[in-house]
Amino acid sequence: MPEFGLIGHPIEHSQSPRLFDAAYHGKYSYDLIRGEYFEESYSRFLKGYIAVNVTAPFKEKAYAKADIVSGPVALTGAANILVKTPEGVSAYNSDFTGVILTVGEALFPGIVREFYSTFGANAHIKVHQFVRAQLTERFGRRPAALIVGLGGAGKAAAVAAAEMGFATTVMNRTASKAEVFVKGLPEYGFKVADISSFKDGLHGTDLLVYALPAALECFSGLTGEDFSVSKPFILEANYRDPAFSGLLRARMLDAGARYLPGSEWLVNQAVSGYSVMTGEAPDIDALI
Repeated sequence: MPEFGLIGHPIEHSQSPRLFDAAYHGKYSYDLIRGEYFEESYSRFLKGYIAVNVTAPFKEKAYAKADIVSGPVALTGAANILVKTPEGVSAYNSDFTGVILTVGEALFPGIVREFYSTFGANAHIKVHQFVRAQLTERFGRRPAALIVGLGGAGKAAAVAAAEMGFATTVMNRTASKAEVFVKGLPEYGFKVADISSFKDGLHGTDLLVYALPAALECFSGLTGEDFSVSKPFILEANYRDPAFSGLLRARMLDAGARYLPGSEWLVNQAVSGYSVMTGEAPDIDALI
């Protein structure tokens, strides 16, 4: 019987089967559960799988189907992992944990391998706790985060940044969507900024998470000085066609900014997500 798989449409391009196979050296099976309609794919999951990843456009529908939701899943309203348990189907969000691990590793190199070696499958929780406890000391003050784009990944990134202790501002092409998101999570004290003020916002940002699929028009006018003010860590979700590339990336790196490619977020989603799905920490080195 198949054990694990991926639900989404389309999913032929997905890196998940390769990553999962590498993570556990072929120990488990992992299928692409193809289908245009979520209900059909979800029914296949219930009949024949232990746990599944869920990708676009079904993350909100997966959340709605779950019997057990808690933590960041309950806050973002989206799930990209479903796991069968004796109490029902439990939902998780590795977009959230992927940000925690990626930022944690950037701030404290070596922490991901060390903590997974020490704590096993639940190491992402320990990384989260450690980063939150050390963040202000690491920067010498409370640092600021700017999240651009509030799709599923952007919402998870916003919650992750706030959970780590960043003073977090969000921007979205549709401003009303940002306002609704912020009003729904008053406990985090999110601020909303107009996306037209991206350049000014960048100047005061320590962590930028860019979750839009394409570059903003203002990118062509950015200079090294725009990145030298705060020398931010820049995490980009799009790993296939990144907006921060070519001359722009060269300028920001020369100015002292740190670029965290979407491929790192993808790998750290796999590290944390596969651990939840199987109950076993993966071979991290095999995923890189």
